[in-house]
Amino acid sequence: MTMKIIVSGGGTGGHIYPALSFIKFLKTVEPNLSVLYIGTEKGLESTIVPENGIPFKTVDVQGFKRSLSPENVKTVYKFMKSVSDAKKMIKDFKPDIVIGTGGYVAGPVVYAAAKLKIPTIVHEQNSIPGITNKFLSRYATRVALAFQEAGEFFPPKKTSFTGNPRAQEVADLTESGNVLSDYGLATNKKTIVIFGGSRGALKINTAVIEALPELAKKTYQILYASGEIYFNDPEFSEMFKTYNKEKNIKIVPYIKNMVEVLNDADLILSRAGATTLAEITALGLPSILVPSPYVTADHQTKNAEALENAGAAIRIKNDTLTGERIVNAIDSLLLDDVTYRQMAENALREGVPDASQRLYQLVKDVLHGR
Repeated sequence: MTMKIIVSGGGTGGHIYPALSFIKFLKTVEPNLSVLYIGTEKGLESTIVPENGIPFKTVDVQGFKRSLSPENVKTVYKFMKSVSDAKKMIKDFKPDIVIGTGGYVAGPVVYAAAKLKIPTIVHEQNSIPGITNKFLSRYATRVALAFQEAGEFFPPKKTSFTGNPRAQEVADLTESGNVLSDYGLATNKKTIVIFGGSRGALKINTAVIEALPELAKKTYQILYASGEIYFNDPEFSEMFKTYNKEKNIKIVPYIKNMVEVLNDADLILSRAGATTLAEITALGLPSILVPSPYVTADHQTKNAEALENAGAAIRIKNDTLTGERIVNAIDSLLLDDVTYRQMAENALREGVPDASQRLYQLVKDVLHGR
């Protein structure tokens, strides 16, 4: 029997990669799976989803301005038009279920499905939900949570804790591929991976620049992804070139095979995006988290606090981040085996390595009216 599913989510990798991980898992348990992904032309999903060989269609939608703005009139018009377009796609595809993983595009798609009496699931990756998922929770059949803390924002009878599907994809990658050698680093040294998200982060770049002279003296090694913009910025590029000559430091614009790299790493310093946290807890990786203050409802701080409170992470506020604090935080973990092991155990305890299986069970429950 064929399972037909529509998935919608976009704008950022945090909404897209969990969706792709779940689709990948579904293909292993539903051999006759048929999938349609609905996104926008302007979002990252327009590139990433087709690259993964998944049929892709688009609707034209934009987010609301939080202040009073004439632009919101246009937003409402686009929403209603995209609901109409989504209904046509849904009627043509005839899905068994529609899943939204966040981002503005999921709004009209899941709403349209609900109005057509198609079973729906909303997956919330963060500890504080975005405006789209809050809105959709009124209409969705069920809400899947990646953080228990998010449950307070949704109707209790609708919620189920599943974790983030990205976690299972990472957890299933059990064998090391020694990928650090691809970056010119040793495979037998303790390694910290530092990155500020797919585009990089100015504050993290500035602090890393300050830290490089001390980091170059360490017995551990550093793989740092600066972001394309900063890697080629004259303000940073010369310093990066200088320290790229050090044996224990490698600076690159972007890490494409992040899952494999994290599998070979010992520690991570990063923002506190939900997908990143799902990956590192699935691997039992201790972390130094610098939540971005520029996200909706400061949800990255709440994400980071969840791991900090579990003893799985060190949290540093963005405005207090310095090179000295970076070096001290790394040393406190990589040079203290007892503290490191305890934090690794705590991180693994917070992981949900069967997240896709849990979400799949929720799909089956919804389809069977449970």
